This record gives sequence, structure tokens and C-alpha cells, in this order.
Amino acid sequence: MHVELVAADRSVWSGEATLVVARTTSGDIGIMPGHQPLLGVLESGPVTIRTSEGGTVIAAVHGGFISFADNKLSLLAEIVELADEIDV
Repeated sequence: MHVELVAADRSVWSGEATLVVARTTSGDIGIMPGHQPLLGVLESGPVTIRTSEGGTVIAAVHGGFISFADNKLSLLAEIVELADEIDV
């Protein structure tokens, strides 16, 4: 499935994935290719993307929406930080 991870000010990650796990107001959800259509509200928390090449992308999102239809997943958040961008 094609995944777009977008912050209010930039496109953070785009590519093909086999699994995406995100935290919504209804709880954590895992989305794989062929999932039923979905529209939800994202909670602040981690998003984990398993890429088609076998890699993993981890990001922190702060508010926003998740949408899945026609094998395309969009994660639109106010703030998105990739794991390697977070200062500890």
C-alpha cells in the first residue's frame, strides 16, 4: 500500500509499506494492504511504518487524522518528528 506521512509544514515520508501502526482516539490500530476504508482521529504518540523493503520508520505525531481507501494511507498531523529528529 502507498503511505503518505505529512505534517502541517512538510511531507515527512512517502513510500510503499506492508504495515502501519498508529494511535487513534479509539486505540492503537494496525493497517495492512486491503484493510477496509477508514477515517480516524490521531492521538499524540508513535507511528510505526514497516516498509516494503523490510525497514522500519518510526515517528512521533501530535494530533491529526488518518485515512485509508483504495490501498492508500494518509496520516496528516499538525506536528511530525521522525525518531532521529527528536532531541533527547
